[in-house]
Amino acid sequence: MAEPVQQPPQPSGGKRKGKAQYVQAKRARRCDAGGPRQLEPGLQGILITCNMNERKCVEEAYSLLNEYGDDMYGPEKFTDKDQQPSGSEGEDDDVEAALKKEVGDIKASTEMRLRRFQSMESGANNVVFIRTLGIEPEKLVHHILQDMYKTKKKKTRVILRMLPISGTCKAFLEDMKKYAETFLEPWFKAPNKGTFQIVYKSRNNSHMNREEVIKELAGIVGSLNSENKVDLTNPQYTVVVEIIKAVCCLSVVKDYMLFRKYNLQEVVKSAKDPSQPHPKLGNGKEVKLESDVKLNQNDPSEGKNNQQVVPENNEEPGQTKPKPESQVVNEEGAKPELADQVMEGCKSNENDHS
Repeated sequence: MAEPVQQPPQPSGGKRKGKAQYVQAKRARRCDAGGPRQLEPGLQGILITCNMNERKCVEEAYSLLNEYGDDMYGPEKFTDKDQQPSGSEGEDDDVEAALKKEVGDIKASTEMRLRRFQSMESGANNVVFIRTLGIEPEKLVHHILQDMYKTKKKKTRVILRMLPISGTCKAFLEDMKKYAETFLEPWFKAPNKGTFQIVYKSRNNSHMNREEVIKELAGIVGSLNSENKVDLTNPQYTVVVEIIKAVCCLSVVKDYMLFRKYNLQEVVKSAKDPSQPHPKLGNGKEVKLESDVKLNQNDPSEGKNNQQVVPENNEEPGQTKPKPESQVVNEEGAKPELADQVMEGCKSNENDHS
């Protein structure tokens, strides 16, 4: 009679396995309680670019945002419970009892864990995303830049640009079109109207077509109100499109050119002539550009034709100058007119790596 096959002895790792499960469950529940830890659709916040030091960037961002956030919205309130870690991580604790205690503590403190500002993974190098709750990011960032512009007081070292993000959606053309139709209404739907430009930046994304996105968004702005016009020199509104991986971040900001494209390092510098929207262009052509713009603004009788000519000086150094034919847009419909104007002007932002 054959002897039964004996199974090799199993290592006694039950306690270690139980602790590992407890730690994993604890981390997962803390993440759920505190909100998402990476950029995803459905968030509001502030997108910040920095100079090769993300940790220092986060520290500066918290300091700056809390300073001005307290000024606008009052100090944020915390409790002792919110500051203390819950649960016990001792090896001798009963795993099941400790897990139940942890779940109870997390449920009780979920609301307090949702801070006003919370840093999370952006999905791109040298880019930090600060999720916001209970504030309007575009108003807060404008307030910060306005104060720095007036006082010329430098308050950051590694932060470059600070862009408010009023909404996020999936970075696919159909999703963006559907989302933008509602998102852009507060600024551009009749009776609201204004002059605008679109700035576009894509990081770690290869499936989006820049020209298609800009044309679609410009078409949506035109469909909301036919009186919305493109102004590439000093627009009332700038539609910011920031794409990172599979997430599209959108915002509509004011004084984009005045505040040096929302660059905190540049906005504190004293300009020779504050009226110049492009102070870095000092090659003689600037004078011609300024006079052409003033001529167009002071001659309303020309109507659309004045806005169909896009200034050549909007391109950055080293870029190919567009053909004259591409500067004259179709007069038959508002959508192609707006789309072509915006496309010409947005070429100036292609080399903006900040």
